[in-house]
Amino acid sequence: MRGAQLTLTSVAPPPSAWVPDPRGEHGEVFTRRWVVELILDLVGYRPEADLGAAVIVEPSCGCGAFLLPIVERLADSCRRHGRTLADLGTAIRGFDLLPHNAEHTRKAVVAKLGDLGEPISTAEHLAEQWVTTGDFLLTDHGSPAADFVVGNPPYVRLEHIPSEVSDAYRAACPTMRGRADLFVGFFEKGLALLRPGGRLGFICADRWMRNQYGTRLRELVGEHYGLEALIEMHDADAFETPVSAYPAITVLRNAPQGRVRVVEAGAAFNGAASQRLAPWIRGETEEVPSGSSFEAAELLRWRTGGDHWPAGSPLVLELLASLEARFRPLEDPQTGTRVGIGVATGCDEVYVTEAPQGIEESRLLPLVTARDVSGGSPDWSGRYLVSPWENGQLVDLVEYPGLAQHFGTHEARIRRRHVARRRPSAWYRTIDRVTPGLLERPKLLIPDIKSTAHPVLDAGRYYPHHNLYFIVSDAWDLEVLGGILLSDIANLFVGAYCVKMRGGTFRFQAQYIRKIHVPHPSDICADDEDALRSAFRRRDIEAATHAAARAYQLDDAALAVLAPANAPAA
Repeated sequence: MRGAQLTLTSVAPPPSAWVPDPRGEHGEVFTRRWVVELILDLVGYRPEADLGAAVIVEPSCGCGAFLLPIVERLADSCRRHGRTLADLGTAIRGFDLLPHNAEHTRKAVVAKLGDLGEPISTAEHLAEQWVTTGDFLLTDHGSPAADFVVGNPPYVRLEHIPSEVSDAYRAACPTMRGRADLFVGFFEKGLALLRPGGRLGFICADRWMRNQYGTRLRELVGEHYGLEALIEMHDADAFETPVSAYPAITVLRNAPQGRVRVVEAGAAFNGAASQRLAPWIRGETEEVPSGSSFEAAELLRWRTGGDHWPAGSPLVLELLASLEARFRPLEDPQTGTRVGIGVATGCDEVYVTEAPQGIEESRLLPLVTARDVSGGSPDWSGRYLVSPWENGQLVDLVEYPGLAQHFGTHEARIRRRHVARRRPSAWYRTIDRVTPGLLERPKLLIPDIKSTAHPVLDAGRYYPHHNLYFIVSDAWDLEVLGGILLSDIANLFVGAYCVKMRGGTFRFQAQYIRKIHVPHPSDICADDEDALRSAFRRRDIEAATHAAARAYQLDDAALAVLAPANAPAA
């Protein structure tokens, strides 16, 4: 009986203008054997199964790191299930863009089959069938017919590829948008090959889980596939040569989303540790394994849509999932709570001044910056925003001669801004509108770049600069909310979703602040309100964390997860 077939309609050569240089950089990072064995175990490509009845695809086979263990397992399965290896020319599909890589792999497959007792003629015939020289992303693979897709796709930014080729990739792979990495397309094409129930297992950089360029891939996964396992391997020795790739093993299935088993592997993680983990990840045992080189946990739910995937240890992700299931987001129409950013002008040299001679007083707004709130309360530096806005509309310069003279003096500089070139008739506008009523409204201010959250209360005296984010609310006592945002619980949310700066510093941008989930203000008892208010006034993070933990109904075990999760990287 022959194995299931994968129809290969055509292999498109790369555009003729691009001839790969064998000595060039093609994003090749070769995987250690034990990592390959782990991925094959996790997707279910194991000799105990009848692998001759299945199809496995390796989209970027390099020098055979995956192909050779696959051949060994297929041969073992044939012996167990009474199949003849020579009949299984369609059971394996390996691709490589570089002819010398493909030829090297074919020779290695022939040698391996010879070691397994196959005649040289059979070995050569199978190697030719199993290994294709061609571009996996530009190949028409026909209808989905793969049971397994595994590998280590190349790490290459699209801007490093000739435009003719990158345009072809973008046309073939709609998920590849923005400054995407090539491996995004390998995920998309690999998933498209899977039959119902089929699995994809890749080791590659995990940046797509949290960066903008991964949005469409996350949408694709969230809408049509299920994440089964995620093993973060940033510190593990996963590759033959050291690389700074932030790798993770991701196992996806063509099936509805279910429970997810997550692992954070440390520097000592190795093949022995992976074999202890594999049965649990495959669902063969319910007891969560423990080890000094990894942390593991099971999450009952996962994200859908294109939202960022959180980062952190399994215990952090477990706590985060629980909090998100029990509480509503900070920005909430029910409480009238909104998160925004201060004004960007595009030319602070003109629009921000300490000496506003001649400008009408109504056009001057006291401006507060991140530097002004570094001490925990606003300490105004005396700078003003020169505002061309009133009630959300641009003012008529004829009505404000002082303002007109100020802008006229700097007109050439103002008109050079992109926003002015795009809207010549409104050449003196700032990039952002000035929000009516925000100056006078009490608000919490949060600087963008900090190692921990730094909420500061403005009672309604200043307008925020663009390096500050603001929070206003109809229902919250802002000092009570400030206590929650000062706590390690707020840092847990932001740290899990933000892209961290050098040294582990967080970005407290609006998109990440909105990720914070909070209790409803009416559900916080008076004693906890007092404790949060007091901690906020004293800038006492520890006291704020303990008071917030009571408001969130967290136990001591959850508290123990918080501090390590929010410590900046060394």
